[in-house]
Amino acid sequence: MKLMMIFRELAADVRGATAIEYGLILALVFLAIIGAVQVFGLEVTQMMNRVSSTSVTAMAGA
Repeated sequence: MKLMMIFRELAADVRGATAIEYGLILALVFLAIIGAVQVFGLEVTQMMNRVSSTSVTAMAGA
């Protein structure tokens, strides 16, 4: 019976719920930032490749 009472008290305790919610929000923000950086990095890489190929073509005199 004493074990059941301890479990009931733990189930009713909500003190850590806010910290968990903030942690989940932070994780979602972090994932969104990582996704945006990956997309931005891919775009920058493609742009630099275009600049490089255009520069090589221009320097070759074509």
